[in-house]
Formats: sequence, structure tokens, C-alpha cells
Amino acid sequence: MTVYDGGLQLERTLLAWRRTCLAIAVGAVALARYGAGLVGPSVVVLSAIGLVLAGVAYALASRRYRTRHGALTSGRGLGSGGRSYAVLAASVVALAAASVVLVLRDVI
Repeated sequence: MTVYDGGLQLERTLLAWRRTCLAIAVGAVALARYGAGLVGPSVVVLSAIGLVLAGVAYALASRRYRTRHGALTSGRGLGSGGRSYAVLAASVVALAAASVVLVLRDVI
């Protein structure tokens, strides 16, 4: 494997994305586990959506790493992209909605 940058910026960015996606996945599982008994299936569905989207963001981040690494080592342009950002944001929104349902259940 050819390393483009001695500082391993691409690799560090990929690791940060993977850590974030895994943290969101663990949060989704925990929310489903503990919120299902309190609220019911709505929290489980929202948590499942968040879990799936975290997996999609993980896969998109890995693919983007391969694409960018290939482009940098071959001298091509990087191009643009933002799907992994959008998917990760949707995952966070799903988990936030599940959390709001969980909190409002106690208020109402």
C-alpha cells in the first residue's frame, strides 16, 4: 500500500468516521434496548433506522477513503462528495427523534 501523506490524514479521517459511526450504532442499540420497555416499538423503529444509517455512513466513508486515496496516489483530482455526511446526519436525526419520543413519554 502506498501512503500518500506521511501524516496519514486520510487514514486518520477514516478512523474518525469509523469511530463516529460505531458510537452512533452503539447508541442506537442502547436506545432500543432501554427505550423499548418504556415507550414501545416507536423507539425501536427509530433506533433501527439510526443503526442502518450509521452502517451506510460507515460504508460510504470507507468507499470515500479508497476513492480519495486512489486519486491522490495516482495524481487525479479529488472531486466532491457529501453523501456520507448526509447519511450520518440522518442517522443522528433518527436517534434524536427516538430520544425525544423517550423524553416526551415521561412529560406527557
